[in-house]
Amino acid sequence: MIIQHGRMIDPKNQTDQITDIRIKDGIIDAIGNLNPEPNEDIIDASGLVIAPGFIDVHVHFRDPGLTYKEDIHTGSLAAAKGGYTTVICMANTKPTVDNTDTLAYVLNKAEKEKIRVLTTAAVSQGLKGQQLVPMEDLASNGAAGFTDDGIPLMDETLVLEAMQRAKALNLPISFHEEDASLIVNSGIHHGAVSEKLGMFGAPSAAEDVLVARDCMLSLYTGATINIQHISSANSVALVRTAKQLGAPVYAEATPHHFSLTDEAVLKHGTLAKMNPPLRTENDRQAIIEGLKDGTIDIIATDHAPHSADEKARPFLKAPSGIIGLETAFALGITNLVKPGHLTLSQLIEKLTIHPANLYRLPYGTLEIGSSADLVIFDENKTWTPTTFASKSSNSPFIGQTLTGKVKMTICKGNIAYQE
Repeated sequence: MIIQHGRMIDPKNQTDQITDIRIKDGIIDAIGNLNPEPNEDIIDASGLVIAPGFIDVHVHFRDPGLTYKEDIHTGSLAAAKGGYTTVICMANTKPTVDNTDTLAYVLNKAEKEKIRVLTTAAVSQGLKGQQLVPMEDLASNGAAGFTDDGIPLMDETLVLEAMQRAKALNLPISFHEEDASLIVNSGIHHGAVSEKLGMFGAPSAAEDVLVARDCMLSLYTGATINIQHISSANSVALVRTAKQLGAPVYAEATPHHFSLTDEAVLKHGTLAKMNPPLRTENDRQAIIEGLKDGTIDIIATDHAPHSADEKARPFLKAPSGIIGLETAFALGITNLVKPGHLTLSQLIEKLTIHPANLYRLPYGTLEIGSSADLVIFDENKTWTPTTFASKSSNSPFIGQTLTGKVKMTICKGNIAYQE
């Protein structure tokens, strides 16, 4: 296969040029001004951008146990449609990925997909925050890292030991930062909107106190940690300070947190309910500033499918979370690149090499000899999301005009999605 005349952007190598790429045996074989070989498939990428395949470090494929919402196959289809060639699943399935049998189930199903589906293991048994999982066994059997995402870890002694063991394994540990003791109703920010709706929501302080704790424990232990779906201006400032002190801390922001505020709850109801919640315009701008100055390294979707019936429940009884894989890239173009907050290369960096670095993956770049994982897209194409490859459609972005459209996703040299 040869891809011709595309604009190749590879942030790792600071490359931005019109060129051709040849793929052989799943590997990038040559880059430059190339002539097609006999019987070689030709893809004309004239006017399009070629980038490394996107990597999402935070998805929920609900498999095993909740496959009426999503499964590994439909989640993979949604990922490929969004330009992703590697995704990392969270461990809060039913049963939890806290044992090697469930881990093997996920990884064996993942082998059948056209993209790479990796998974974390839980930090604590049953996500109860009381006893650590057998981290060494899970790591040796293919766990990409550890997280109790969805539930905060409140026992500092357990967190400290988890960080020490993760560091010894050279794997990251990711944190969902919400102190439940400070939250009355989750899924909505405690502020003017929640008061208008007669609810006491989740204050920023519930996030900030745990972010501060884990940043300092990372500094103390030297463990690489990831602050998941950061939503608070103060938390962004805390991560910035921790990095300045030398802590190996990463932070991820979701497209919904840099695109929306809690005002979206008034318009979209439960489709704007998530944990941590959408916050104020000041918080949104702080997240954008964090993305600009490198405090926030990664854009991750927190792809969280739910059924229409579940999201149709009254606000306080509906589950939190929205899908994100099929709109994330376009939201980055629309709300970060077009307004001038990030360059296109900087956006791609937060979708490729930084996620790869966090999870020690040999992907996220377009180099001769690297895996042929790439996405071809039209950065100027406008479109409107209406239907999804995901089983679920719980998104506040349905019907919104977005810019930036994935045309083709190639993983391991094979076409995983084509418009």
